[in-house]
Amino acid sequence: MKLPVIKQLINFAAEKDADYLQETIETLESVTEVETLKDEELDVIGELLSNLYGAMEVQSEIEKGATQKDALNGFMKRVLGSIDK
Repeated sequence: MKLPVIKQLINFAAEKDADYLQETIETLESVTEVETLKDEELDVIGELLSNLYGAMEVQSEIEKGATQKDALNGFMKRVLGSIDK
């Protein structure tokens, strides 16, 4: 996951609509079912999906009243905490 990408996606969702993120997730998940994709291509799609899911989670926290900074920090702490386990 890349924080600058997640920030960009959050800004995009705020500017346009968060539904675009969900639709993109659904589209990319569908693409992963193509049997001829190479491992490298799946890795790229997986990274994009991780960033999109992260942005959706942060966006949800912002909608609940958190500042963008607090929502991003909380999300990254959870991610880093899950990696340490």
